[in-house]
Amino acid sequence: MDLALLDTFPGFAKRHPFQSLGVDVVVHHVSEITRPEHVSIGDHCSIDFGFYCTTRLRVGSWVHIGPHVTIIGGLAGDVEIGDFVTLAAKTSINAISDSLKGDGLVGPIIPEEFQDRRREGKVTFQRFSFVGCNSVIMPGVKMAEGSVLGAQSFLATNTEPWTIYAGCPAKPIKKRRHDILPAFAQRMGYGG
Repeated sequence: MDLALLDTFPGFAKRHPFQSLGVDVVVHHVSEITRPEHVSIGDHCSIDFGFYCTTRLRVGSWVHIGPHVTIIGGLAGDVEIGDFVTLAAKTSINAISDSLKGDGLVGPIIPEEFQDRRREGKVTFQRFSFVGCNSVIMPGVKMAEGSVLGAQSFLATNTEPWTIYAGCPAKPIKKRRHDILPAFAQRMGYGG
């Protein structure tokens, strides 16, 4: 990561009234957070080029959000990212989605009374979870502690802790070690 291309949040925060910001937070100057007053970010976080977010967002500590990650769903959307989570490049998180049953028109500019009923629900990434490049996460999904979603996967259901998922739709493919990562975090001074 080229730190010369990044703004640190002290300057960025003057232009964007975040709910809360931790220390050692870095964000690329080419990013768009449409509702910063509903966004809180913990310590030691990095947000790369092209990040786009329209929802309520809570980010833990030691989080990396890769280039061109999108989090959409408007003010009704809610996303929580735990500590030590990575969202790799071009991840798409959908906190709200049209049901597409034909019960109404689709799209965010349609008045609510004429809209198709939407699926919604908080999207949660528990600590030590990881999402591979070009993956899609649907509304209401909870990625359990230590779970992994492989690159170019589609996830519409909750995951099990310390399990690796891949595919479209994503399915569990194997278990993951669960002793090393918490131990390393603890050696770094993490008390969570």
